[in-house]
Amino acid sequence: MLHRSACPSPKERPDEVRFLQSWFQNPLRTGAVSPSGRALARTMAGYVDPEQDGPVIELGPGTGPVTAALVARGVAPERLVLIEYNPEFCKLLRLRFPAATVIRGDAYDMARTVESHIDRPAAAVVSSLPLFTRPAPERHGLLDQAFGLSVPRAPFIQFTYAVVSPVPLLPERFDAHVSQRIWANLPPARVWVYRSNMHRAAAPELNAVGA
Repeated sequence: MLHRSACPSPKERPDEVRFLQSWFQNPLRTGAVSPSGRALARTMAGYVDPEQDGPVIELGPGTGPVTAALVARGVAPERLVLIEYNPEFCKLLRLRFPAATVIRGDAYDMARTVESHIDRPAAAVVSSLPLFTRPAPERHGLLDQAFGLSVPRAPFIQFTYAVVSPVPLLPERFDAHVSQRIWANLPPARVWVYRSNMHRAAAPELNAVGA
């Protein structure tokens, strides 16, 4: 006999249901069938230095698990600029993080999407986008846009379930660091952090908490 808690209802797990519905409607845009787990979200947020001045841009925040981890990390909600394509997720994000700037837009056109919403370089860009659904030139272009909007050596933080980098590596253009596998997430994931090597000596490296 199953206990009630072993079979959670949609009302008890609303975010998982929202993600699953979004994935069925557009799997290439949603990329995941459930929100990031706490361990994964905490690892991603751990690469952000809350003392670094400037906004923190989040791409594809979904229902906000990484956003919440960023706030817990010490990033003030009013510094958060959230770019989300799904209109239902945008509504939810505005309810959960009323001080944040929530933009419904195309993350792959990030520079144009945020141009009227930020007035200084970003401290970090944090992404939960399904990068493998896009060709390599678009993925490199996304990184270039992020670096162009950010302070020198600011991190571009991306999680993946894959065993390889979600952005094809170009050592002559950017450095890359990968976390240990996060077994507590389902499915297990890794976090990749990319930094432009055009300003290699401009800022110290920041290691993630628990990575």
